[in-house]
Order: sequence, then C-alpha cells, then structure tokens
Amino acid sequence: MPTFTFPSADGTRIVGWRNHAEADTTGLPVVISNGLGTPPTAWPTVIADENFRVVTWYYRGTGGGERPADPSRIRVEDHMADLLALMDHEGIDRALLACWSLGVNVAFEFARAHPERVAGLLAVAGVPGGTFRAMFGPLRVPKRFRHGLGLTAARLGRRLGPQLSWVASHVPLNRTTANVISHSGFVLPAARPERLIPALEEFREHDFRWYFSLAVAASEHQPMDLTFVRVPVTLVAGRYDVLTSMHDMVEAASAIPHAELHLLPGSHFLPIEYPDEIARELLRLAERTDLASYVEA
Repeated sequence: MPTFTFPSADGTRIVGWRNHAEADTTGLPVVISNGLGTPPTAWPTVIADENFRVVTWYYRGTGGGERPADPSRIRVEDHMADLLALMDHEGIDRALLACWSLGVNVAFEFARAHPERVAGLLAVAGVPGGTFRAMFGPLRVPKRFRHGLGLTAARLGRRLGPQLSWVASHVPLNRTTANVISHSGFVLPAARPERLIPALEEFREHDFRWYFSLAVAASEHQPMDLTFVRVPVTLVAGRYDVLTSMHDMVEAASAIPHAELHLLPGSHFLPIEYPDEIARELLRLAERTDLASYVEA
C-alpha cells in the first residue's frame, strides 16, 4: 500500500497514501480527510475493502512530509488546498469524503469551495467548524469555557512537545498498554489491540511540538453556516466522545435537513472502535449519491 509525495498549491511537498496500486483506478472513490495526526490504518475496514479506491494524505509536516516555508500556512484552508492537490494528483474528479475530527472541518470547507468534486460527506466524530467548542461535553464543562480550555491544553502540549515526544518514543506498545489506553475513557474497549496498536505506532512518531502547533492553528476555524450543503451527508457520533460532544453533532445534523445521524456507543475513536459499522455507513451513503453505480456493480 504505497505512499507517495505531491506538491500542494504553495509548493509544500505532502505525503499521500492509497490502498490500490497506482494503475488501479477501479472502485468507489473515497478520500479520507483524517483526524489530526491519525494514519490511514485508523480506518481498517475501509482501507482493506477492495471495492473502495481510497486515497488520503498526511497533514503538513507529518508522515515524512514537508513543513511549509511559511510556518503560518497550517490553517484549515491550507489543509483544504492539500486535499484538492491530492485529488488532482490522483486523477479523482469526484469522490465521497470520509472525514473524522478536524478532518470534518477540512472536508466541509472543501465541499463549500469545490462542490463539483464532492459526491457525499461522511462526518465521523467531528463538527464543521468550532471544533474546540465541541470538546469536553461528557465532562460537563460549560460550553462557554470549552474553547478556552481546549486552546490552553493545545498550547501547553506545544510547549511540552519535546518531552511528550520523548515519552511517546519510550513507552512500549503491546497488548497491555493498548488495553490500558482502551480503558482510559478517551478510547473505549471496543478498540481492540490489533486495531489500536498499528495506529498508535504511527501516531507516536510525531514531533509533538509541531503536532500541537497544527492543533492551535485549527482552533481558529469558526463554526460554519451549513445551508450550502446539498450533497448527501451522514454524521456518526460517539455517545461517550469527550473530544466532540454528541450533542454538538446532533445540532450540526439539525442544520442540514437531509442529513442522516447515527449514534454509536463509542468514543472519539469510532473508526478504530467500530470499523465495520463505519464502512457500512460509507456504503449506505454512496447509495444516496451519483456514485451509486459503483456500489451496484
């Protein structure tokens, strides 16, 4: 499953990933707009399904890609430019966007700017804008304090980045540590070790000072007016999600009259906890789009 590089609009070299061989352009076109710093392996069923032609990319400065010459070019609109460059590089004119967490912001902004390139949106554990305002709902943090608390946490993570990187590189990753993490409340036991460990192996390679710099920049993205959305949309929320409140996702769904909303008994990490269910929702979404012929075939 090869990785490759491609240039974004500002010349930054981005690392992309595909689940098919380069010459194989069959299958339902799916672009994953991933959670911040999460690898393709976090979507195990989707990427393993040969009926999906999946492509995705690593955020700027992660996965071996370049950091932009202008260090401020790490906002949602810059990630949106990377998504466009990826689709152009891979020759994908129109696709389903499967998005998670921060990737929901990126995908919905992309759909607003380039509606002709988007057939449908699957939004998992994320809201279109105002990401930090949706944090900490299950912890009963009042909504007016959430953005400030999330931003403070991200800035602290940026300051402690070198120490976090050292700790991440020295903690053994095995079934024991995976079980501890999956019982932390941030991740739930449905994230089985054989799914969780590969994702964590990649995630811990981050320069966490840079990772939290990306998070701080993402906090600037404001809630979106969703009246522009015309394509089929499915939102999938976790009932026990600490990082994106289920109630905020319900509110986002109510702003799109034709959207479907599905609740799963999981956390923020639904693609790892419920990968088969996520893949099924992606197929069901495809059936509601003009890409339905791929499903019927």
